[in-house]
Amino acid sequence: MAFTTVLDPRAMQDIQQAIDYYDEQQPGLGEQFEDFVNECLVQLEQNPFFQIRYDDIHCFPLKKYPYMIHFLIDEHKQLITVMAVFNTAKDPKIWKERK
Repeated sequence: MAFTTVLDPRAMQDIQQAIDYYDEQQPGLGEQFEDFVNECLVQLEQNPFFQIRYDDIHCFPLKKYPYMIHFLIDEHKQLITVMAVFNTAKDPKIWKERK
């Protein structure tokens, strides 16, 4: 049975910031990023059990972009809560302070 995905507002903000950044680099690239993130979220719904990195947070790396999806799993509710879509080049302290 597939899980349902919910995005925390901060994760949606992360995605929008990345879309804006990529569109500044090249028009249309932001849309490609958004499409790829959506494809990855569908993959997560089918198989969310990636390794736990810290504090029950699982991470799913985006292969085409330097980002990781940080998420929690509630197996009983069949729910994935995406907490962040974080650029791997950024200081991880930023993410930890945000939690």
